[in-house]
Amino acid sequence: MGRMAGRRALLAVPVLAAVTFGVFAVAAASPFDPVKAYAGTAGLTASQDNLDQLRANLGVDQPLVSRWWNWLASALGGDLGDSAVMRQPVADVIGERLGWSVLLAATAFAVAVVLGTGLGVLAARRPGRLLDRCASSAAYTLEAAPAFWLGLLAIWLFALELDVLPAGGLTDAASDTVTPGQVATHLVLPAAVLGISQLPWFFLYVRQGVADALDEDPVRGARARGLRERTVLLGHALRSGMLPMLTLIGSRVPELITGALLVETVFSWPGIAAATVQAATSVDFPLLAALTVLATAAVVLGNLLSDLLYAIADPRVGFDG
Repeated sequence: MGRMAGRRALLAVPVLAAVTFGVFAVAAASPFDPVKAYAGTAGLTASQDNLDQLRANLGVDQPLVSRWWNWLASALGGDLGDSAVMRQPVADVIGERLGWSVLLAATAFAVAVVLGTGLGVLAARRPGRLLDRCASSAAYTLEAAPAFWLGLLAIWLFALELDVLPAGGLTDAASDTVTPGQVATHLVLPAAVLGISQLPWFFLYVRQGVADALDEDPVRGARARGLRERTVLLGHALRSGMLPMLTLIGSRVPELITGALLVETVFSWPGIAAATVQAATSVDFPLLAALTVLATAAVVLGNLLSDLLYAIADPRVGFDG
């Protein structure tokens, strides 16, 4: 396992370097001017000399390769630079928001895995029955539903019509402090929407995997030995049927990140979504590069986790294979 993780870490280094260079290249080709975005309305009346000086202070007057190399060297030394649009260090921008994004994504991921697995097992146990048909139809429908549309629908139903859950934010409007109870209440809708948007893939993979496992000889043999149906289903069919789903974890990480950005925006969740949008529209090189590296690292770790879980679940797969 250690050798596999080491190899993946070494392979991730050139990938992250290439991704950061791509961010700087795309940002350099962007029609947005970072100097005008930084100056705001003051840039409309500023002289050209002042704008040129500001451009030099921000470092955007340097060639593309120089800007990228300077940022990379500083980042390797622990300095991610300063965000021009946020007017604070990039590390502080990420540190203030990352925890809330991780909380939302982790809760939604747990919702998707638990509900998807449970419904998949129940549907596979009685294929073609009412539960299977209803759950499969809902899964195919949700596959085509954008996360932001589900979010708006949830706000309309639960916040406006039924008035049982808050429409967004982190705390109540009249509250000056952040309490665990308020956070939990405000987390319900965004986490449920993000989790439901990811649920169809887990449900369909588990359903198909368990249904195929129930027709395999080892499971039939377990039934022939007189084992209880629950033991056969959970101890044999589910373990075999979960293997294809484990490979899905890594591939869903990019979708989870994208969905989290959309859901955070809809529900005004104080994660990294707003920072990402502002960094992109303002061509904030240091912040944009750091956020992109963070997202890429999450994808790499997701793929590594998927491989490790598969190797643990199936002893025939070696960690060093």
